[in-house]
Amino acid sequence: MEPDLFTAAAEDRQEKDPAGSPLAVRMRPRTLDEVVGQQHLLKPGSPLRRLVGEGSGGPAGPSSVFLWGPPGTGKTTLAYVVSQATNKRFVELSAITAGVKEVRAVIDGARRASGGYGKETVLFLDEIHRFSKAQQDSLLPAVENRWVTLIAATTENPYFSVISPLLSRSLLLTLEPLTDDDLRALLRRALTDARGLAGAVTLPEDTEAHLLRIAGGDARRALTALEAGAGAALAKGEKEIALTTLEESVDRAAVKYDRSGDQHYDVASALIKSIRGSDVDAALHYLARMIEAGEDPRFIARRLMISASEDIGLADPTALQTAVAAAQAVALIGFPEARITLSQATIALALAPKSNAAYLAIDAALADVRAGKAGAVPLHLRDSHYKGAQKLGHGHGYQYPHDLPGGIAAQQYAPDEVHGKRYYEPTRHGAEARYAHVADRVRARLRGAAGEPAAE
Repeated sequence: MEPDLFTAAAEDRQEKDPAGSPLAVRMRPRTLDEVVGQQHLLKPGSPLRRLVGEGSGGPAGPSSVFLWGPPGTGKTTLAYVVSQATNKRFVELSAITAGVKEVRAVIDGARRASGGYGKETVLFLDEIHRFSKAQQDSLLPAVENRWVTLIAATTENPYFSVISPLLSRSLLLTLEPLTDDDLRALLRRALTDARGLAGAVTLPEDTEAHLLRIAGGDARRALTALEAGAGAALAKGEKEIALTTLEESVDRAAVKYDRSGDQHYDVASALIKSIRGSDVDAALHYLARMIEAGEDPRFIARRLMISASEDIGLADPTALQTAVAAAQAVALIGFPEARITLSQATIALALAPKSNAAYLAIDAALADVRAGKAGAVPLHLRDSHYKGAQKLGHGHGYQYPHDLPGGIAAQQYAPDEVHGKRYYEPTRHGAEARYAHVADRVRARLRGAAGEPAAE
């Protein structure tokens, strides 16, 4: 949709008085070379560089693209750079407010511009996942016939939220969360750049670290918080944004937590030990500290998966399934929604019955192997499928368990050195009580002792 009179007037005022715009708007890159992060998408010959006219000549025109990534990673910024750098007609729509009528109006305008004076149109469509299937269908002819070059932005997985025909006619570009180094460069540029704060304030190291934590990889959030802190400092007549000033201005206390230092490991250790001790409330406290400090949710999920096997094991066999499902969900959705998934998994693990029997069992077996107790495999268990194996006695006397009542054969499986050694000592906690009963019965059958078949 083309800008109306009031939109044009607002944009004109913004150009004449840039200081009236938010810092995040003023600091938008003007060229692709000014973009922070996403370097994997900005190499020479990339789709984005072709969209701004770099190497876009010849019969192969630039493709429509989908920009998929978390909030604050630069989707709108990249579209803005394209709009500033290209000599094409640029139109912006939001799926929140636009519908099929507006889309068709843009397409009709693009066809007229192309046919009338050879002007190509780039359509930036934000939040495309909010469009219904019918609304997305309306884009197909324009994209397929290249009446418009579509730049569509989404925070949702396009494979779930965008129709396949539209996705197959475009390139999917995945934006990564910005690193601390990316955000640090952006903040320092905003502090000194004439478009930003122009050196009016400085940012001490501890305040910068807090800014990075609360930003959570979101450039817009980082710049918004910086602007709030700078405004509060200047209002006090201070030239430095003190940590306490930033805490007050963004209403977020600085969590004493260094992701690369002792606190990282201390709080993670406390989380796991609270789960092991079945204190669900303490576990949630430490989880909250890690989330608030900007800890990588994948790190938390990995610790939960380890805990599910190390501290719960077969006392609740579903604990590992829960932890693995949580890790997969976290990888798909990220923060802030991932906090709910991590909370669910933490609660489930903390309240589950506990057993470290699986952990002790494998460590005991490893200790014997490392001590040299790794004797020859019994002859009846050795591979007997190759020519000449039977002459060596391989497989001779082996009893096929499926042919016996209860599926248990009273024969030796372990090497002589560890024959009769018990590594797995199940607890009687939760579901593991059943495994303990089964293990006792099976071991008795393997020794050839009398008893009922252990078919469970």
